[in-house]
Amino acid sequence: MSYQDKTIQLIHGSDDLNHAVIWLHGLGASSDDFPPIVPELGLSADRAIRFIFPQAPDRPITINGGMQMPGWYDIKGMDIADKEDAEGMAESQAILEGLIDEQINQGIPSENIIIAGFSQGGAVAYHTGVRGQRKLGGIMALSTYLPFSEQIEQEQSKVNMATPILANHGTYDPVVPIQLGKKSADRLLDLGYPLIWKEYPMEHQVIMEQIKDIGDWINKAF
Repeated sequence: MSYQDKTIQLIHGSDDLNHAVIWLHGLGASSDDFPPIVPELGLSADRAIRFIFPQAPDRPITINGGMQMPGWYDIKGMDIADKEDAEGMAESQAILEGLIDEQINQGIPSENIIIAGFSQGGAVAYHTGVRGQRKLGGIMALSTYLPFSEQIEQEQSKVNMATPILANHGTYDPVVPIQLGKKSADRLLDLGYPLIWKEYPMEHQVIMEQIKDIGDWINKAF
């Protein structure tokens, strides 16, 4: 079974599907990480939403001794923002943009699509959201950072300059330091993006309080 075959889809609501959320998992995880969260989001009953949880391809991860594992791009050192994997990020941006196009081809306007991700997945969502050519309904970045932040002004498409962004981070995150997450959020705020930043007393994870807040944000974005 290929990684493309491991994509999970869930439907919220029973009316005609007119919204979608594409949610990317973190390094070493899988497409079944976040589907259990959907029923806990408290989503509005008057919205029909397709949730798409793709599976990252297996790739060698340098920081883990070159071990093959699901990853959206390589991590080459302890400082995750150093020696960034441009090739891997471009590949994952193409995967995410392909998923967006699939939803558009199924009748969902790009303005009704949220791209979301946790950790590595959130970095891909950030990267794609500011560079992609499709106007999106929202960008959600959980426990993550903005990759290639120095190149944003040269590479941003500006089509999503008014797109709402939700950035969450744990105050005790040992994997992606909260300082890196906050610096990334501040960078986008300085550029004029409408970003909401919220911290939670947690490590590299999600908690129920945060899940409820995510649901509230999706309800407002849609």
